[in-house]
Amino acid sequence: MSPLDTLEQQSIYILREAFAKVKPIVLLWSLGKDSNVMIWLTRKAFFGHVPYPVAHLDTGAEFPEVYAFRDRYAKEWGLDLIADDCPPIEMVDQSLPPASRFAQRKGLGVTELVRSRQFKGVIAGIRRDEQATRAKERVFSPRGENNDWDVRDQPPEFWDQFTTDIGPGQHLRIHPLLHWTEVDVWRYIERENIPVSELYFARNGKRFRSLGEQGITFPIDSNAATIPEIIDELVATRAPERAGRAMDHESEDAFERMRAGGYL
Repeated sequence: MSPLDTLEQQSIYILREAFAKVKPIVLLWSLGKDSNVMIWLTRKAFFGHVPYPVAHLDTGAEFPEVYAFRDRYAKEWGLDLIADDCPPIEMVDQSLPPASRFAQRKGLGVTELVRSRQFKGVIAGIRRDEQATRAKERVFSPRGENNDWDVRDQPPEFWDQFTTDIGPGQHLRIHPLLHWTEVDVWRYIERENIPVSELYFARNGKRFRSLGEQGITFPIDSNAATIPEIIDELVATRAPERAGRAMDHESEDAFERMRAGGYL
């Protein structure tokens, strides 16, 4: 098998384990490349069907191209779409820096999604190579009653044996792409011809490498207008994937504080 085949099989195994052992469950759809790959893998795992709801937690500040992508592919892929509004910024911890405070609306959105709909499992498309705090995650990661994450108290995961037991009021975050890299994701998108937002492709010397909200997410300098060109660019670059995210340039502990409080 190729390396992509191995990654695909590992992720399909994780998705099937989650669906079999954690109910009810939901997949978070950010509309970015990683969550599109998760939907694609789900459809492979379940013979063309997505057997659980897909949630887009909406801050109202997505790019127009992102909303257009959601509306088109929610229909084409036959998704059971939840499109909930995130709580207002006034409910966020006011001690966070400005961009982090706005982004943390998504964290509160997950908390409200789990509380209001009683989900016990939340499938999310984070990767270890994407951000240092995310590198500390488990594939099946327990969250407390307040959606909090204790990085010092996580279950061991040996030989693909995952702990799925949780206590009252808790839920699990499931991360099928945790072992992938950014280049892996793009190589898989190329191989499988997976649709992604047009914002990823360069126009006038700029493209988005990571998609977030307007006002706190910015394009990078790039002439990569095709998937092969993006892959070549990523192989050569030393710049971090989230270089265009304003929140990643704020205080050093902001992202860890956000994740401890429920952010993806």
